[in-house]
Amino acid sequence: MGKITNQEVLDKIAAKFGEQVTVIGEPHSLLTVETGREQIIDLLGFLKNDATLQFIFLTDITAIHYPEQEKPIGIIYHLHSLVNNVRIRVKVFVADGDVHVPTATVLWNGANWMERETYDFFGVVFDGHPDLRRILNVDDMTAFPMRKEFPLEDPNRVDKKDYFFGR
Repeated sequence: MGKITNQEVLDKIAAKFGEQVTVIGEPHSLLTVETGREQIIDLLGFLKNDATLQFIFLTDITAIHYPEQEKPIGIIYHLHSLVNNVRIRVKVFVADGDVHVPTATVLWNGANWMERETYDFFGVVFDGHPDLRRILNVDDMTAFPMRKEFPLEDPNRVDKKDYFFGR
C-alpha cells in the first residue's frame, strides 16, 4: 500500500462530506479543515475508520478563543495516520453562549482526559462525555482561564508604573 497525499485525503473528505467540510489549507505545513458540530463525530469517525486514511491516533483535543469573531470558541482536533504518516487538524467553531459539541470518547477512550482539560480551561461542554468535570483547576472555580476575557496585567499594580522606569 502506497502512502497517501494531502490532496488524496481532501478528495476523500470532499467525496463523503461535500460542502459540510471547508478546507482551510496547510498553515504551518499541517493539513487543516473546518466543519460544524453536527458533522464532527461523523467526520472524525470517517477519518479514523476509512481503510485508506487510517487516522487512528488522536494526538490532541484543545480549544482557542478569538473574542472578536462571530463564533469565538474553536475546538481543535489533531489526528495522525501512522501508516501514511499524515497529520490533519480539524476545527469546529461555536458561539460563546452555546459551547456544546458531541464527545469524541465514542471513538477514542483517550479523548476523555483531553476533553476534560478543554472543558476546564475553555468551558467547552462535550455532550455525552462520561465524566465531564474539572481536572486541573479547583472544582469551585467559576472562570475559564485560557479564554481572553481578562486583562493580561493587573492595572492596579504600583510596581509597574512608568515613572519607576524613567518613562
